[in-house]
Amino acid sequence: MDQLTIAETEKTLLIVDDDQPFLQRLSRAMEQRGFEVATARTVADGLESIERSAPAYAIIDLRLGDGSGLDVILKLKATRPEARGVILTGYGNIATAVTAVKLGAFDYIAKPADADEIYQALVTSGNKAELPSNPMSADRVRWEHIQRIYELCGRNVSETARRLNMHRRTLQRILAKRAPK
Repeated sequence: MDQLTIAETEKTLLIVDDDQPFLQRLSRAMEQRGFEVATARTVADGLESIERSAPAYAIIDLRLGDGSGLDVILKLKATRPEARGVILTGYGNIATAVTAVKLGAFDYIAKPADADEIYQALVTSGNKAELPSNPMSADRVRWEHIQRIYELCGRNVSETARRLNMHRRTLQRILAKRAPK
């Protein structure tokens, strides 16, 4: 079933986010855009909602109180392969973006994101890869590399430090900082 068919026949949407005010605002905004919205605040509730009725669309926060939103996107794609899921996160890095897309997310958006941006990500067909007008700085590339290795090491600081040949405390300081621009 192609995307136009899904969009024309069913506009069910699951939003999974543990930030209650954001969840309510986004839910209202998507209802105003014609979606039939279901919400969940935990991975467990999101998985249960998909079990009951897998939606055509999903907006899922990456980090939830009881686990990773990637588990929800994985379940959605296993249950309904043609569904379109968007991952939201306040902790954007290349490694998790790649993982999210490999697991079936259609797009990956860093918070803060507004309803218009999220809506466009849900309904836009095709990939929108473009040459960036403002490429990453060398500091940002280094930070992204460290984040990638950290994710590949299962978020184990000691193992990541060993593989990057740096002191564990140095790595902890880098991980505690915000991403460079």
